[in-house]
Amino acid sequence: MSLPCGTFNETYAQDMAIVRTRTQWIILVGGLVLLFALPTFAGPRVITLGNLIGISVISVLGLNILTGYCGQISLGQAAFMAVGAYTQAMLTVHLKWPFWAALPVSGVVAAIVGLVFGTPSLRVKGFYLAMATLAAQFVVPWMIVNVKPDITGGIHSFRVPAPALGGGLVLNTQTEMFYVIIPIAVIMTFFAKNIVRTRVGRAFVAIRDNDLAAEVMGVNVFRYKLLAFAICSFYAGIAGALWAHWMRNIAPTHFHLVDSIWYLGMLIVGGIGSTTGAVFGAVFIRTLDLSVSLLSPWVSSTFPAIGGQASAALSPLLFGLAILLFILFEPRGLYHRWEIFKAAYRLHPYSH
Repeated sequence: MSLPCGTFNETYAQDMAIVRTRTQWIILVGGLVLLFALPTFAGPRVITLGNLIGISVISVLGLNILTGYCGQISLGQAAFMAVGAYTQAMLTVHLKWPFWAALPVSGVVAAIVGLVFGTPSLRVKGFYLAMATLAAQFVVPWMIVNVKPDITGGIHSFRVPAPALGGGLVLNTQTEMFYVIIPIAVIMTFFAKNIVRTRVGRAFVAIRDNDLAAEVMGVNVFRYKLLAFAICSFYAGIAGALWAHWMRNIAPTHFHLVDSIWYLGMLIVGGIGSTTGAVFGAVFIRTLDLSVSLLSPWVSSTFPAIGGQASAALSPLLFGLAILLFILFEPRGLYHRWEIFKAAYRLHPYSH
């Protein structure tokens, strides 16, 4: 890890530290304090956006472990979120499980489903693997609608209760959910950052760079590919479970193929293969989507003849344009810009 001028690592612990200098600690602690104090000065719209960003960050972090570090593309992230959401709903509604007990189970169930759809990764890769994971977007919703619809709700909305923390404390508002979603997102980010620094993470990177060379070096390619799918799906399951309680009702239409493409787009914009980039991408795309929703009334009033059609097409149009511009001009994403800024700061006062 590059360090500011005059700062040197003298021990292995210092060399492995994510947060190394006092300035970095001050920025980290100050950022967390500002983040958790956000509801005290921000409006309801910002709090709602923050909740959505937190859920999206968790899902994109899982996708980044699979695609960014292990090199296995997936077009079924929204389907795995659906597994987590419906598992959480059925456990809390039908079995009366508490929120905190059902949450990890939802992630585990999604991970098991991810293992099933990740099995083809032993034989196929690239486009063919994408098609295999795409099957999850059709199989999972079909099972929700047709297998035991009296339990899952079928095509109808499944009402999910607000999470209760015991003692009669029920989290009914966006602000209360903020203090559930954001801490979980921070914890999941911490684990994602550390997973890639372990032996497992190094195996993922070796498979991504050259799976044949990794296998020759003794890496069990199939085992680690399945593990990457399981971790990715676990993150998606946790995100889906939080989505269920945040929305308070779920339906198969909430987890469409378009949503999986959006998560992949967030990864491209933020920077594939970077935990920080996954966070940047989720924040950028969700903020862009909110900006479009605020801009739509102006478009409708300015162009009344095509107002409705233009407003409906504006969000996917700007999303596609953003992806195209990043692929053309900044293929390494926002994370690369952030690294350039940090390099300039660390080289100060030298110009180069």
